[in-house]
Amino acid sequence: MKCHLTSRAERAQLAMMLEVCAYPKPGNVDRCHDYPDTTIEHFLASTILSRPALDEAERGEGRIGEIIRHAVQQTSCHSGGNTHFGAFILLIPLVYGGDIPGAMKAIAKTDVSDAVAFYRAFALTAVRTLPTDSIDINDPKALEMLREREMTLSDVMLHSAKNDMVAREWVTGFPLTRRGADLLHTSGSGRAAIVQMFITLLATEPDTFIIKKHGRPVAEQTLARARLVLDGRLPLREFDDECIRKGINPGSIADITIAAIYLALSEGWSWES
Repeated sequence: MKCHLTSRAERAQLAMMLEVCAYPKPGNVDRCHDYPDTTIEHFLASTILSRPALDEAERGEGRIGEIIRHAVQQTSCHSGGNTHFGAFILLIPLVYGGDIPGAMKAIAKTDVSDAVAFYRAFALTAVRTLPTDSIDINDPKALEMLREREMTLSDVMLHSAKNDMVAREWVTGFPLTRRGADLLHTSGSGRAAIVQMFITLLATEPDTFIIKKHGRPVAEQTLARARLVLDGRLPLREFDDECIRKGINPGSIADITIAAIYLALSEGWSWES
């Protein structure tokens, strides 16, 4: 008997769990390997602990920025660091709105209070600066500057979109999330489909998390290596070992993968092989 997930929050949790359990996903935590300070258990704990915020989003209560802050707060009680901040940026509006059009309507209604709450959430993570915005999260006057400029959360994402592909999803209507979900629908069910989707997205455009950590040339080289995997010229396990050895973590693609799984689940995709 198949279980039918009627709750958006349940589908979001399942998406988070399926992403971290799928393997091998080159460079990322999965069943095959942990990081020194962050393990698969930390990711699974965050999947469970985020439920109140996801329920809040499903009920359409409160502001999106505040719900993102709640999700970060609820998942900051372990020592594994920031496991799902980028994923929450994508999942919360999708759960709130139900689908991409609904998410975009919710995003369009964000205001200064959402931006302030988002900055407060950002301050709880290990990442301390926004990629391109002139308002530094380390600046004690940051919140005051947001209010003075009357910047909505959409404005903040627009400023970050050039160098952050997760923020870019907000600005451009979730195109990579949509593509990822479509890939799942055409690639079959289960873990293998998730891995195939992950590699395909990794081969689409440079991962901005890699750019921030290692620079654009490394991100572009990783993209080229992913294309070799898709072409059958590089074994996936070899690519995975290479990324782990070099500390290359496609974290932004992982966040978009979670959002894509959520969307596909909402559209009837089967996660069971």
